[in-house]
Amino acid sequence: MTTFDDRERAFENQFAHDQDMLFRITARRNRLLGEWAAVKMGLTPEETDAYAKAVVQADFEEAGDEDVIRKIVGDLTSAGIDTDEPTVRAALEDMAVNARRQFMEQK
Repeated sequence: MTTFDDRERAFENQFAHDQDMLFRITARRNRLLGEWAAVKMGLTPEETDAYAKAVVQADFEEAGDEDVIRKIVGDLTSAGIDTDEPTVRAALEDMAVNARRQFMEQK
């Protein structure tokens, strides 16, 4: 019986690890997206850091990426930057690839 218990524990640990990594990659992706938008808005380095953190926090409003996309599109539009949702979604995908790459390089 202990063999099955050990296997169950191993699967649970792997699942927890995978979820933790997914969370970290998503947070990194959102930070990179915030930095991308901050450059477009011409923010200072201090403002860029604060804005990137705000984008990461925006992801906690609802499940999925819609809250982040809505924030970025709204902020860029408010700043007078001509953008649309497909452009932000494409940047989000690019930042997801970059975030995964950064985590792979860390290991």
